Formats: sequence, structure tokens, C-alpha cells
Amino acid sequence: MEGLVIKSLLQLVAVSIFLRQLGCDGKVMMEYIGATGAPVDFDSVPIKPGLDFYFLLSFAIDSDPSGKPQNGKFSRYWSSSLTPESVSSIKKKHPNVKLLASLSGWSIGDIELRWYDPKDTRQWISNAFSSLKSLVKEYGLDGIDVDYEIFPEGRNTSFAYCVGELIAMMKNQSVIKVATIAPYHKTADEYIELFKRYGGMIDYVNHQFYTDRVGSPRAYLDAFKLRASQFDRKKLLPSYEINGRGIQGDTFFDALGLIQRSGFEINGLMIYSADASLASKDFHYEVRSQEFLLNSTSTNKTAA
Repeated sequence: MEGLVIKSLLQLVAVSIFLRQLGCDGKVMMEYIGATGAPVDFDSVPIKPGLDFYFLLSFAIDSDPSGKPQNGKFSRYWSSSLTPESVSSIKKKHPNVKLLASLSGWSIGDIELRWYDPKDTRQWISNAFSSLKSLVKEYGLDGIDVDYEIFPEGRNTSFAYCVGELIAMMKNQSVIKVATIAPYHKTADEYIELFKRYGGMIDYVNHQFYTDRVGSPRAYLDAFKLRASQFDRKKLLPSYEINGRGIQGDTFFDALGLIQRSGFEINGLMIYSADASLASKDFHYEVRSQEFLLNSTSTNKTAA
């Protein structure tokens, strides 16, 4: 009997290790890729086992090349080098990789993209569902990331309803497994409304903290506390922009340590973007971020 118990325990340990290698411990690394149009590739990005690595393809857009809205009919605008074949290849090499289509973004070239209220919301949702379902099937995608960044000022919009219903439909019909949202300080209100109404369907909030103009770990912590009070703190991810805005250098990791010591669990990180790292051929922050997630532990303190 004792031998059977020991054998069972060893089997449980083996299964636990296997699941961790597949990235099943609940921690995620997210990185945007393909927004610049440069011939970027997945293989250049360092990917470690032990967590889920999400590539956020930038972007799927419901406008034509001139910026004219297409009433929910999304098309691929990410780099043409990121093909369905390359998606299949990176998934075979790294079973912990997942691919999401990020919706909208800031612009097509110099043309800003704005959320527009469709005349018929149900038609927009139907068109969005059909067009994104086709992209999911063509590229073998796992989900969508919502990154609308410009909204009409001074009035409520149909954004929360349209996007929330779209996510719910795609999940309920098993078209996608993962849905994330990417608010920043100027779009917080729209995304807070979306999260209040459809938060159960949203897996992660990869807030663009690099837009908050904070320059110290303490200021980053304060910004994180604010967003944690507006969204689910366990779904909220810190973020970093390569050679960009906000905290730069190793001060970012000082901020992460301070967030943890203040009682928050860091269940994932988001980086913008692989394009910048590929251009400089330096993946320091991708490597450091994954090492941080793999080595960090939860804390039982109560967040202040």
C-alpha cells in the first residue's frame, strides 16, 4: 500500500511539472508584434517554458486603408511576414505560445482610428463575429485583444455593449478561448464600463501603464493601485514600452518588486513591442520579464 501511495505522489509531481512546462501555472507574458509593418518574426523572440506566452498581433482593424469604417468587418493589418504558416510553426516549437488578434490600435499610418457608434449595433456585432472568426480560423488564433484608443468626447458610446457582446458570442461559441483588453489613462472610462458589464468574459487587463507618465517605482505603484480598484486586481498586468514612454530600464523591475511587496500578485506582464526589440536586436526586457514571472512568488500581505 505504501508503495502505491509513493507511486501516486510521484505521478502527481510529474503531472505538475509537465503542466508547468506547458505554461499552466496561470502566469502570462504578453507582447505586441507586427504593428510597424517591418518584416518581424516570432522565432527571434526568446520564449521560456513555464508560463503562457501571448503574441498580440497588431492589428486587426474594421476600417479600409483610408480609415473609412467597415461596420465591424475586420481585416489583417499586421506585418505580412506574420503568416498562418509562421503561427503554426511557432506553436509547434513552443506549446506554451498563444496568438491573439489585437483590435484597432491607434492608427493606420498617419490616419487615426476612432470608435464609431454603428447605426445598427447588432449588425456590427454580427459582422465583427464573422470576420474575426475567419481570421481566427485562417491564422489558428486563440483569442482577441481589444485596443480601441480614441473615443468621442463628452458622451456615452455603444463600445461596451458592442465589444462585450462580441467577446461573449465568440467565447460562448468556442471561437476563442482568451479575451484581453488594453485601456490607457484617456480611455479608462470606456473600458471600466466594458469590464463592469462583461468582466467575467475578460481574462486579462493589460493596461498601458507607460502612458501614465510616471517616473519612479512609487508613482508606478500608485498608478497600479488606482487601476486595481477599477478592474480585477488579479487580472491586471503591469506593462513596459521598449525604448518608449514611462519608466525605462531596470527601474521597471524595481517597480514590480514594490508592487509585490505592497501585497499584489503579479500574474503576468505586457510589453510593447517585439518590433522595437527586433529592430535593436536586444531582448533584455523580454528575458528579464519572463525570469521575473518564473521566479516571483505570491504574497499574503494585504494591499494598502
